[in-house]
Amino acid sequence: MTAAPGIATQYAIYAGLGAGVLAILYGIYLIAWILRRPAGNERMQEIARAIQEGAMAFLVRQYTTIGIVAIILAILIGIAPVLGWQAAVGFLIGAVLSGSAGFIGMVVSVRANVRTAEAARSGLAPALSVAFRGGAITGLLVVGLGLLAVSGYYWILLSINGGDQAKSLAAMIGLAFGCSLISVFARLGGGIYTKAADVGADLVGKVEAGIPEDDPRNPAVIADNVGDNVGDCAGMAADLFETYVVTTVAAMLLGHLVLGSVPGAVTFPIVLGAASIVASIIGTFFVRMSASGRGKIMNALYRGLVSSAIISAILFFFITRAEFSGGIAAATIGLSHDVPAWAIFVCALIGLAITGLITYITEYYTGTQFSPVRRIANASVTGHATNIISGLAVSMQATALPAIVIVAGILISFALAGLYGVAIAVMAMLSMAGIIVAIDSFGPITDNAGGIAEMADLPADVRGVTDPLDAVGNTTKAVTKGYAIGSAALAAVVLFASFLRELSDKCHAAPRAACATHPAVFGIGDPYVLTGLLIGGLLPYLFSSLSMEAVGRAGGAVVEEVRRQFREIPGIMQGTARPNYATTVDIVTRAALKEMVLPALIPVGVPILVVLLSFFNILPGNAGAQMMGGILVGSIVTGLFVAISFTSGGGAWDNAKKYIEDGNLGGKGSVAHAAAVTGDTVGDPYKDTAGPAINPMIKVLNIVALLLVAFLVH
Repeated sequence: MTAAPGIATQYAIYAGLGAGVLAILYGIYLIAWILRRPAGNERMQEIARAIQEGAMAFLVRQYTTIGIVAIILAILIGIAPVLGWQAAVGFLIGAVLSGSAGFIGMVVSVRANVRTAEAARSGLAPALSVAFRGGAITGLLVVGLGLLAVSGYYWILLSINGGDQAKSLAAMIGLAFGCSLISVFARLGGGIYTKAADVGADLVGKVEAGIPEDDPRNPAVIADNVGDNVGDCAGMAADLFETYVVTTVAAMLLGHLVLGSVPGAVTFPIVLGAASIVASIIGTFFVRMSASGRGKIMNALYRGLVSSAIISAILFFFITRAEFSGGIAAATIGLSHDVPAWAIFVCALIGLAITGLITYITEYYTGTQFSPVRRIANASVTGHATNIISGLAVSMQATALPAIVIVAGILISFALAGLYGVAIAVMAMLSMAGIIVAIDSFGPITDNAGGIAEMADLPADVRGVTDPLDAVGNTTKAVTKGYAIGSAALAAVVLFASFLRELSDKCHAAPRAACATHPAVFGIGDPYVLTGLLIGGLLPYLFSSLSMEAVGRAGGAVVEEVRRQFREIPGIMQGTARPNYATTVDIVTRAALKEMVLPALIPVGVPILVVLLSFFNILPGNAGAQMMGGILVGSIVTGLFVAISFTSGGGAWDNAKKYIEDGNLGGKGSVAHAAAVTGDTVGDPYKDTAGPAINPMIKVLNIVALLLVAFLVH
């Protein structure tokens, strides 16, 4: 069987550019629609401005700090032999667009929140429409800017390099690295900020002072609302933007390494992404409701997701049939059988199926209507210790089903179309990022809307609308974190496969005798591989511990500040004096920026250290390559389980608290509620700081290794 001529590379690039521009234009339309909505009374706008100013101040300072690091790294990449200025320019493009996706999305979300609160005066349907469309802007910017960056820069590189795919794709790794580095900082900085503010607000406000969440008497309440946006909106956007770009680049690179002679194989991931952008835009029109009720809110959001997936699947069928109409010869792909077009299509369907399954599994472990959350809530009746024990047990149990789903997806895809099939499954999964981020960003908008309604003393019927929206938003944030982790793990597998292929190619091309022992063959009995596995396995734990300690230190500073204001400003509790919100915002901002640097440098520093040890022959021969391979595998394995455990466990703790606050098991003020608040305080840095930040960490580790692979072969 011979490969049929594929869609011409230029048409695939045009499709990517067109879809990216379409997503951005639709996002601009939604921005205009949001800004035309009424923004409420003067008190609501005053609160919203405070949130906006705090969020902008943090992001400007955060990206200024990151920018200094990025410029230094870009210069080092540009002057490094083998890498060069094409990779450096790609690095800067990826860094700027990754930051822009989160920044613009956050700017919109802090304006959609007050408009959602005002829309809640008219009922659930109008409020849902404003909140979801505000989130959809972020989602569409993520995939639009992502696909525009990949297809546009690849087009430019092909023109500069005279159509040389290998050289162009090598430079594209720099683009992926830029996205990943910004994502680590954004996830860490935003996560530390949001959880430090949340911990401080809850411990002093709810537990010590006995005042409700979002009570304007709490000096940390504005910082808490700012944190929802910089963590769950800007942070998640940067995270999935990075995963989207990295997956697309990795799939293209693997297509070149495995199927370089098959026309269209390299650019096929771009076409899949373009198709899903169209499907996601159509899917946003299916998110609507006409009646109230929590279940119906979630159903409305899932209608958008399911419709996008169905439309994507239909488009994938026709695209795959056109691209691989003649199939792929067995010898070309390294399998014992030819690969027909339907097998590639099934791999894409597997990616969509993994998205659906991980979404459902995560909701099961974090939703208040299911057994795991209620078990934690019931355990809270007997105190703080039993709440923590039950929450830890649920967090560990939550790793099993996602791991099985991912393993099954990898094995089936590989059986159908080898490593390329796995790459296509991952790309299909990530192609849904637009609608997924839209559903995620809905969460912080509704959370802020409820806070604004509380602080502005809006009527109870408004909170009756914003509260169920907030409850659903809390679940959607947990669900999208599960999706982000699953996709990150699969993307890391594709990156590792690309690393092995690149290593093999460099080894065969090396003139020296050190490549006589094939470095791409990793035996578990080899001491360098084994030590690499152990080092890689410890990195997610070390990274997470530093992240959580950072939240603890920053949160402690917030607690002290809130206590100080309660002591020193008479009249706060009586409502006759206003707290100093700005001081708390500044404390959290400075702490988050200071604490994010050290953990973020771990995934960059470790591969560089291995290269240096190899360069100075401390690691003899190709031992550096073998150790690096072990580090990558170890980090993927433990990173997957730690991340799922943290995010699902933290979400379950959070919703167990909300389940009790809804009037169950004694309600607010009960022993069960106090224990649940403690569990939620522990779970907060789990689910919003350490867990999500592992996603970009393991991909940065793999990308840096891929960038430096040439230095590992002697």
